Amino acid sequence: MSLLERGDKAYLLLADGTIFEGLHFGVKGTAIGEVVFTTGMTAYQETLTDPSYYGQLVTQTFPLIGNYGVNAADSESAQSYIHGYIVREWCNTPSNFRMEGDIDGFLKEQNIVGIYNIDTRKLTRIIREVGVMNGVITTEDVYAKKEELLEQVRKYTIKNAVVSVTGTEPRTYSEGAPKYKVALYDFGYKRNIRNELVKRGCEVVVLPATTSAEELKAMHIDGIMLSNGPGDPSENQAIIDNVGEIAKLGIPIFGICLGHQLLALSQGCRTEKLKYGHRGANQPVIDLNSHRTYVTSQNHGYAVVGESLDPEIGTVSHINANDKTCEGIRYHKINAFTVQFHPEAHGGPLDTAYLFDEFVAVMEKEKK
Repeated sequence: MSLLERGDKAYLLLADGTIFEGLHFGVKGTAIGEVVFTTGMTAYQETLTDPSYYGQLVTQTFPLIGNYGVNAADSESAQSYIHGYIVREWCNTPSNFRMEGDIDGFLKEQNIVGIYNIDTRKLTRIIREVGVMNGVITTEDVYAKKEELLEQVRKYTIKNAVVSVTGTEPRTYSEGAPKYKVALYDFGYKRNIRNELVKRGCEVVVLPATTSAEELKAMHIDGIMLSNGPGDPSENQAIIDNVGEIAKLGIPIFGICLGHQLLALSQGCRTEKLKYGHRGANQPVIDLNSHRTYVTSQNHGYAVVGESLDPEIGTVSHINANDKTCEGIRYHKINAFTVQFHPEAHGGPLDTAYLFDEFVAVMEKEKK
């Protein structure tokens, strides 16, 4: 059943002054953020709970959202960090044997403002042509407050993203008799990264983003996972410096998304903001070694500038098939490899989860 003709008025105001009129779901109020779009046809709950969306107003390009409800098992984190949610149509009669609630209830529980019944195709085309821009979702009269809201929207920036989503205490996860001990740096990690390690025989110690190299060294671990996370990677200078010190320990490192970017920055690379980013489960990535193309899941607005990588330090291992941006690095002078995409998300038929097997194999080799 559709709710397209029910609900109170809501508005989306973009920084360029464009107004979309729609209807409200979730909580009432006003939410400012960076407007982005994701092309995923499924996994809307994983999107809602991915900390990498911190500070953003997330647009789903797929027109119907919420048809299979929500459940605790599919959440990627304990809470949602998005600032607002934008969809064409949401379903108030979801049906799935695993569901524990509906998407409207989820948004209310998480205190998130949502808007539906707008032309998300038009909105996506604007972002693709102009680039990501700030915006505001409001259930107030946008026309009466337009200039005031525009001033706030244009001043908005995403700041302190990693420290806003990371945990404050170490947490340990394992099953059975683990063979390896892995430190998972929480820059805003997704639970499925942890799960992929646990099912491969790892005891996973999730660490706050600020855990020092000295503290890590004292833990006597076998491997280091640098997680995904939100925001501008170059903003995190103290973390970048610490990651550089961690790399000197010689312990095997596997980095994903923001972890990939932070390690690259620590090794002298540069990052750049993309016009509208890569978000969704259909991003093609070419492995430059095997020449195979993988369909991957991604969520990032920044990329490592491949040309800034010193060839003596590392080699670009993967590129995006669409825009040729850097999607992976193999390092020569440190024991590390990283990727921009999310291998734990199983984006396509040629599964990139093999990278977790490779990480385990490196740890096994180091233990011998």
